[in-house]
Amino acid sequence: MASAIRTKICGISTVDSLNTAVDAGAAYVGFVFFPKSPRYLELAQANALAIEVPPGVAKVALVVNADDAELDAITAHVPLDMLQLHGAETPERVSEVREKFGLPVMKAIGVADQSDVAKIDTYSRVADQLLIDAKPPSQGGLPGGNGLTFDWRLIANRRWSVPWMLAGGLVPENVAEAIALTGAKQVDVSTGVESAPGVKDNDLIRAFLRAVR
Repeated sequence: MASAIRTKICGISTVDSLNTAVDAGAAYVGFVFFPKSPRYLELAQANALAIEVPPGVAKVALVVNADDAELDAITAHVPLDMLQLHGAETPERVSEVREKFGLPVMKAIGVADQSDVAKIDTYSRVADQLLIDAKPPSQGGLPGGNGLTFDWRLIANRRWSVPWMLAGGLVPENVAEAIALTGAKQVDVSTGVESAPGVKDNDLIRAFLRAVR
């Protein structure tokens, strides 16, 4: 039975973990196009995975400060349903990408304190969806997928004009609490269902989706 809470399993890199995520009830699967990430996919790899995704499960490309040439290559080679902008893209850039590439755009926003929450309002006016994540460490961290949480009370029961997704340090053991505290209707996990960086664990994927339900 599908859960009322929609889940995105991000950083999928094998057909095995893809099939596990889909069978367990994921609503979205994410493919990472950021070379520094242990979850990075070449275009051919991403295409091979994307064509295995059944209808009804959204295929999301995660990019970080990608230029038009990079987005052209990704969208030309990989059948996608959404672009996830996970860098320092401005609201103007979000609008530009939406218009130019004709795909819905999800903008990730890192939150560490109250001052970051104001940015969410700004991006809600230009993005189709928001991904509210823990702000990465200032020294050399990846933009996401760091396994860090933030103080969920900062966004407890907040509403924006577009759908939003909670991310950042979610694991099977804390996701139910995170949903209860924030009122999130969608959640995103990457590190929290891995046995090692970039290596998805099928048992953890299933446990996460059970915990969401």
